[in-house]
Amino acid sequence: MGKKIGLFFGTFNPIHIGHLAIANHMAEYSDLDQIWMVVTPHNPHKKKRTLLEDHHRLTLVRIAVEEYPKLKASDIEFGLPQPNYTVNTLAYLEEKYPDHEFALIMGEDNLKSFTKWKNYEVIAERHDLYVYPRISEGTVDPDWENHPKVQRVAAPIMEISATAIRKGIAAGKNIRPLLPHDVWVYLDEMNFYK
Repeated sequence: MGKKIGLFFGTFNPIHIGHLAIANHMAEYSDLDQIWMVVTPHNPHKKKRTLLEDHHRLTLVRIAVEEYPKLKASDIEFGLPQPNYTVNTLAYLEEKYPDHEFALIMGEDNLKSFTKWKNYEVIAERHDLYVYPRISEGTVDPDWENHPKVQRVAAPIMEISATAIRKGIAAGKNIRPLLPHDVWVYLDEMNFYK
């Protein structure tokens, strides 16, 4: 029997407790069976030079989700053409795992700009969108507000930024409470972001 998988895409540069809190909330308080944390090698909207190497970010996600049986690190996009477009990744996953049903997990900020995504109509036709609250500018298009494919999940609002974490590490600040312990240890041992 197939599972309903929630796909949580991100560069996870680095993964932090905000990502984990949202992913775990989706696993526990929605009808999703599993959450795959999909490490994106290169987001078309982000500059690549600030990214840790793909395999390090994947290792950090694996370390972070170790104690959460419903969360799984995924490197599915590593072998796909870049830059990665969600619509292509979804098509690949549907082909590779025909028994599973795939849904997208996104922050409300992404829903506001969803119509800018490549082939967003195809995504919305074929997949549910699980939307968690984010504090952000602008409003959600009324078409998406009551869309049958949009499911709002009242996850906690996590305003933790990976950018702020990287800057904090570079400035020698103690940012340990924002990271899972073993992720912090790995970053520290590898001297990342310093």
